Amino acid sequence: MKQTRNGLAIITLLLLSFGLVMVYSSSAIFAWQKSQDSAFFLKRHLFFMFLGFLFTFLVMSFDYRKVRNFIKPMVLIALFLLILVLIPGLGKQVGGARRWFSLLGVGFQPSTLAGFVLIFYLADFLSRKGNLIDSFWKGIVPGLSILGLMVILLLLQPDLGTAVSFVLVGLTMFFVAGVRLSQLFALLIFSIPLLYILVFSVEYRRRRILAFLNPWLDPRGSGFQIIQAQIALGSGGLFGLGLGQSKQKLFYLPAAHTDFIFSIISEELGIIGASAVLILFCLFFWHCVIIIKETKNYFGKLLGLGLMTKIMLEAIINIGVNLGLFPTKGLPLPFVSYGGSSLVFDMASVGLLLNIAKHEEVQKGS
Repeated sequence: MKQTRNGLAIITLLLLSFGLVMVYSSSAIFAWQKSQDSAFFLKRHLFFMFLGFLFTFLVMSFDYRKVRNFIKPMVLIALFLLILVLIPGLGKQVGGARRWFSLLGVGFQPSTLAGFVLIFYLADFLSRKGNLIDSFWKGIVPGLSILGLMVILLLLQPDLGTAVSFVLVGLTMFFVAGVRLSQLFALLIFSIPLLYILVFSVEYRRRRILAFLNPWLDPRGSGFQIIQAQIALGSGGLFGLGLGQSKQKLFYLPAAHTDFIFSIISEELGIIGASAVLILFCLFFWHCVIIIKETKNYFGKLLGLGLMTKIMLEAIINIGVNLGLFPTKGLPLPFVSYGGSSLVFDMASVGLLLNIAKHEEVQKGS
């Protein structure tokens, strides 16, 4: 387990280092145009990375199992912040969505904390249910109620993409905990009409889906990002144009240092660079699987599963959006995209995975 733990730490550091270089490369020109400082976003990214390391070492310093005593207050705080961000004047509105708090120029997205807390809550809830997990009303509904409440609050922001990711993480944890497939399938069938209404009843979401199906229907509007991302991907070839030589980051591709950083990686470093990122995430997944498989504590096993699923889901969706496999969604590439609260909590998640592995080593040693 020690070798796996060290391997996971090294892989995470490699992804962070890779991201540090690419954040500067993809943002320098935009940062100069915005603030006359080409390192503006790099400095902020380093600040969030520093916070991430603080949180990582913090969560590694105590017995993660003791957090179970504070899960209810954590859930209440997360729900309170999700409600608070909806209040005009408190929550910052960007592009019609109210998802952020802003303090001294630093943004915080309460949904990142809520996702973190939800995984703790579900891991604790499912590990306590035991044989009751087969019961829909006793083994599923209580957990679904907290998940559903968070999803509703996310939809009010509105943030459909994050809400869907919450549901996918939750259903994965329910499935591994032993909930019957028939019950999960029924929940999915029930949610399809609701998802259809949520997508096609809102104009910008409908445009986003249509742009995903055929971006050339509106090449200067809703299809613009997808087309520019595809141009970046196709321009890199095998070895890329060279680090710092991207053309699409010259105000063609929006969010080049956040949502579409993978396209810039492909353009500057080619298939070789993009493949390196994919390989690192595959290795990250494999090391997490080993930790989860070897963990005997059921709460720790489910907690590790939820954390791994969240990070890998973010990576799959982000890369899939860049490749044109999914509709555009504002999810960053974990450890690589320009930082914020998502980077801090992703790094803290790795700290918890290392904590779980460490305590498993101690138990085996004793």
